[in-house]
Amino acid sequence: MVDLGTNSTRLLVADVAAGGRLEEVERRTVVTRLGEGVDATGRLSDAALARVYECLAGYRDLVDRTGAEHAVAVATSAVRDADNGDELRAEVQQRHGFDIRVITGEEEARLTFLGATSGRRAGERTLVIDIGGGSTELVIGEPGSSPGFHVSTRLGSVRQTERHLTDDPPSHASTEALAAAAAEIVGDAVPASLRSSVRAGIAVAGTATSLAAIDQALDPYDPAKVHGYPLRRGECERMLSMLAAMPVAERREVAGLHPDRAPTIVAGAAILVESMRLFGLHEIETSEADILHGAALDVLTPGGCPGRSMNVAIVGRIFEGERLRRGV
Repeated sequence: MVDLGTNSTRLLVADVAAGGRLEEVERRTVVTRLGEGVDATGRLSDAALARVYECLAGYRDLVDRTGAEHAVAVATSAVRDADNGDELRAEVQQRHGFDIRVITGEEEARLTFLGATSGRRAGERTLVIDIGGGSTELVIGEPGSSPGFHVSTRLGSVRQTERHLTDDPPSHASTEALAAAAAEIVGDAVPASLRSSVRAGIAVAGTATSLAAIDQALDPYDPAKVHGYPLRRGECERMLSMLAAMPVAERREVAGLHPDRAPTIVAGAAILVESMRLFGLHEIETSEADILHGAALDVLTPGGCPGRSMNVAIVGRIFEGERLRRGV
C-alpha cells in the first residue's frame, strides 16, 4: 500500500497474520513534497508531480517483485485540496496501475487510529495526532474501538512553513505567530472538555519520528529506537528552539533529522508542542505505526482481522495502494 502524502510518499510491505498481527517486511519513505505551493495556488505543481511519478515508478517495481495481484489507492489531503487532483489520479492509474479513490477525513482518522493503537489494551482515552504536510489530524478514542472524535485541520508543516516561516532562519516573531495560529486552530477544533479528558497521547508521522530521532541523536535512523519513544514536552520545546535558530543548511546536518525534512521541521515541531500544551500532555509516545498499518489491517476483511495470513504491500499517504499476494 502506498501513502502518498503532502510531504512524503511512503511504502509499507508487511505480513498480516490471522487475527490481525502485522509484521513489517520493508518500509520506504521519500520526501516528495507533493503539496508544495498548493496552499497558495490550489494546484499540484509540475515539479512536485514529477517527483511523485519518479518515486512511484520505483515503488511499483518493488511491489511487483512481491508477486502481488491487486492494486488499490486511496487519496487524502493534498489530492483532495488540489484543483488538478483528478489529473494526478488518472496519470498514476495509467503509469503505475494504482486505482485511486479519495477517502474522507473521517475514514482517514479511523485508519490512523486503528494503526496507531493496534495491539493496545482498551482503557485510557487516547489522543492520536498525525501532523502531515497539509493537515493535522486529531483523533480521540479508546484502543480497540472506533474513535469517538476526530477532526482534520488545515495545520500542516508544509502549509504553515509557507504561510509563516519566510525567513531563513525564521524570525522569533514569525515562529511566535505560527505557534499562536496552531494554538488557535487546535483550540477551536477540539472542545476544552474533551481535551481535558485525554489521558495518553500517541504521535505518528514524520514530525514526531524526526524529533524522537533528534532527541536520541540517531545516525543512522533506527525505527526500533523511535517506535514507542517517549517525547517529553520540555525536550520538544528545546528542540524547537534549537532548530528555529538554525538556517535550513545547518538543520540538514542535525543528527537524526533527514535532510529533506529540514525545511518543514520547525513548523511541525511547533504544531506538536502547541497541541501537547492544549491537551495538558507532558509526554507523548512516538509511533511508527499509522494510517499505513491501519489500512493494511482494515483492507483485508471487515473489522481489520483477516481470517488467514497474507502479505500486503502498502504505498502511500495522500493515497494508499494495497497489494495482496496469495498463499503466504
